[in-house]
Amino acid sequence: MNVAVETKAPETPAIGDRVRALREAMGLSLRDLGERSGVSAPMLSQVERGETSPTLAVATKIAAGLELTLSQLLRLDEGEHVAVSRAGERRTLERGGHRFEELTPPLPGQRADVSLHTLDAGAATGGRDDPPMHEPGSRETAVVLSGTLALVVDGTRHELGEGDGVTFDADLPHHFENEGGELTRFIAVIAAGLRRS
Repeated sequence: MNVAVETKAPETPAIGDRVRALREAMGLSLRDLGERSGVSAPMLSQVERGETSPTLAVATKIAAGLELTLSQLLRLDEGEHVAVSRAGERRTLERGGHRFEELTPPLPGQRADVSLHTLDAGAATGGRDDPPMHEPGSRETAVVLSGTLALVVDGTRHELGEGDGVTFDADLPHHFENEGGELTRFIAVIAAGLRRS
């Protein structure tokens, strides 16, 4: 008689903590990750709280939803101390003349993200009334690589030119605008705030 045995993922320290840290670093809700991975939000919540250990099949789906391999999620390859972000493999988003490229790979526990932004003439990264999208205590630094850029933070406007940099509280309402006639490129570094636990 054949008996099907459900294989469990190897017991690794705090896999739930890793999943939560990666999900939050990518700005995903439990529902978002559920849609990306095919694993239900309640199951993901149980994994994150350490109430259940995922099977290998479930862990593989979660890893795929986080844009990782299973071994990266489980840190089976943690002997690797260098993570290369290849130009053609970066996570990208394009909307309304704003192109966003994530330069840092999604690593467990990472507390800072670096991104490259391109704004067409007349484009903006968001609207004047958009709510803050970063957690409390977050700080952002932006450096203009080319073109001109306006930063609007909490209703106050700051004009920036090529080579200029700015650091501000990223948990305040803010967005960038390109009111010039040419393409603008800038780098942004977001350092996460202190967690309330």
